[in-house]
Amino acid sequence: MQDEKVALFIIFGGSGDLARRKLYPSLFRLYQKGYLQKHFAVIGTARRPWSNDYYQQIVFDSLASLNPDAEQAKEFASHFYYQSHDVTNTEHYVVLRELAQKLDTQYQLAGNRIFYMAMSPRFFGTIAGHLKSEDVLDDRGFNRLVIEKPFGHDFASAQVLNEDIRASFAENQIYRIDHYLGKEMVQNISAIRFGNNIIESLWNNRYIDNIQITLSEALGVEERGGYYENSGALRDMVQNHISQIATLLAMEPPVSFDAADIRSEKIKVLRSLHIGTPEEARQDFVRGQYGAATVAGEALDNYRDAAQVAPESKTETFVAGKMTFENYRWAGVPFYIRTGKRLAKKATRVDVVFKQLPMNIFQSVNKQDNLAENVLTIYIEPTEGFTLQLNAKRVGQGFATRPAALTFRHSSEAATNTPEAYERLLLDILNGDSTNFTHWDELAQTWRFADVIEKVWASEPAPDFPNYLSGSMGPACADELLARDGRHWVYDPTQTDCE
Repeated sequence: MQDEKVALFIIFGGSGDLARRKLYPSLFRLYQKGYLQKHFAVIGTARRPWSNDYYQQIVFDSLASLNPDAEQAKEFASHFYYQSHDVTNTEHYVVLRELAQKLDTQYQLAGNRIFYMAMSPRFFGTIAGHLKSEDVLDDRGFNRLVIEKPFGHDFASAQVLNEDIRASFAENQIYRIDHYLGKEMVQNISAIRFGNNIIESLWNNRYIDNIQITLSEALGVEERGGYYENSGALRDMVQNHISQIATLLAMEPPVSFDAADIRSEKIKVLRSLHIGTPEEARQDFVRGQYGAATVAGEALDNYRDAAQVAPESKTETFVAGKMTFENYRWAGVPFYIRTGKRLAKKATRVDVVFKQLPMNIFQSVNKQDNLAENVLTIYIEPTEGFTLQLNAKRVGQGFATRPAALTFRHSSEAATNTPEAYERLLLDILNGDSTNFTHWDELAQTWRFADVIEKVWASEPAPDFPNYLSGSMGPACADELLARDGRHWVYDPTQTDCE
């Protein structure tokens, strides 16, 4: 049995999609594993006039995909309570405080409170202010505020939002969730780098030619057209998920694997992230929007045909570009990034391309023999594992070479038992471990980086959208971006069987 965690969760947006799909199942998995037992309770808030019984049934139903034991699921759901709540109404926070105090006594929660913002960011500051002014915070235990993205839509708005929240919560009480930081193989980046001398000793510009980060999605925007119109791929994926992965790849080894030491190195390397000029943004970043195509017999329509999307929308569903870090370790090494909707295959991966040998001695015996690149690939999802591609001799006469892969994959059993990202992050919050969360200093720097690109795109006509077909790997300009540097994308499922 695990050490029991004691806390009251107050979820603003308790009736929403995020709560049903991610939060309730993740809390239940922690309950199954014994991290949550008798001494926890959850208050869900939303505008809807639900009863406790109805809310508990919603929670119970949200667990269906886990095939739970019915009695265990029912007992778990009995810890959930509902309050109809208008986040702008001060009186509602008085009622919330009274319910929180009652549950604290009933479940012996020692004043430990976790406030989860699972709703529109425009209310974050309002909620945080009322939690403090109406004494919903409890000084007897811990008070932790959990925030989902988007945290602002540019640096200026993010700064205002941060100041509003910091008026009520200290930085060490704020947990800005980036669920990619909870993924098993994203966390494995640190183990691969800092747990293997053979890797860390080569992890610099003397041996690495370039690093490629790909976050490709096979689905379109589906029902999120309204959100995407106000976001786009740059804000939705690059400013947060991709930047965080790049930071883990580029940071220096921390003094220890302590949250404060890791955060210090992440902030330090982000300060070396080159904030481009408008002209550099034009050269180093490209955008795209998916168009109609027939893939595997299925007709897929344009982004512009999605619900809540403008007929002449200029919103990008694809971004590719080049990040650089101006420090001793990474000077001259480009980090190529790309992400998009309706691409050929769902895949999140990192390809570390090592420099070629200064001389290919095998060409003296085989004029046609070109050595393949040495590539370390970290598979994040849906495959989890890594591959190191080396060169080896072909079987037979002569000395022709061929690429050979040293591959590790998590077994199906291990993958099944791997904690889901939200489960892992919720446990971190309960433990007060901020290692896998985003500090304001990190967020500020990534917004400064993204703002330059966004302002250039906003001030100039968009390309002739749509400019890539559904089922492809994006527009031709993404390939040209690397070709200008004499490089190519390692991952292209439209040309190979690469995973």
